Amino acid sequence: MANRQFRLHNGQRGVALAVRVTPRASRNEVTEIQSDGTVKVRLVAPPVDDDANKLLVEFLAEVLGVSTTKLDIVAGLSGRDKLISIIGMEKEEVHQRLLAYIE
Repeated sequence: MANRQFRLHNGQRGVALAVRVTPRASRNEVTEIQSDGTVKVRLVAPPVDDDANKLLVEFLAEVLGVSTTKLDIVAGLSGRDKLISIIGMEKEEVHQRLLAYIE
């Protein structure tokens, strides 16, 4: 079998953020960062027709000060526990912006 040549490209740097969503809240808010690093978020949207997922991305983009195109739900589309990919930010920067929002 001959060696195949291929190229690897550096991907964009980013952060994976674990989020637990509570839908149908009275307002959108980040309520806490749990000891395991999971961020608890309350959203006004009901958990139907992808409304809560869209609102989650919009709300987190606003909290973090980035474009919605920098965020993507990579796991947990239909559940309360989600994994959000944030492109172009370092872990510490995300952490500091979340803490600043909560305080």
